[in-house]
Parts: sequence; structure tokens; C-alpha cells
Amino acid sequence: MKVNRKKLELAMATACMNTEDLQKASNIPRATLNNVISGRNVRPGTMGKVAKGLGVCVTEIIED
Repeated sequence: MKVNRKKLELAMATACMNTEDLQKASNIPRATLNNVISGRNVRPGTMGKVAKGLGVCVTEIIED
């Protein structure tokens, strides 16, 4: 799964989070979060953790 960076940034802004906040809320390693942000393919579970940390549905932050 790949994240849509603009959608991710909008979700982070709505949640008033920076990358450090998101990393802590998602409970994933910083390197993994960097992979998500840079648009690399990540496992569905990882994307789920990111979405959960943001308080959004996965469909709101992935590429269409």
C-alpha cells in the first residue's frame, strides 16, 4: 500500500501532529514512518497503524 502524501499531510495537520507525534501515536519505528511518508510500499498493517494513530480511516490517506 502507498500513502497519498498530500492526504497524509492534511490528516496530520487536522490532528495537529508532526512526524514525531505521528511516530509515537502509531507505535512504529521512525524508519518505517519515513518509508510511509516517502511513498514506498508498506504492509497493510503498517498503514493501519498510521491511520489509527491519526484517528482516520485507511482509505482517507492511501493512493486512489
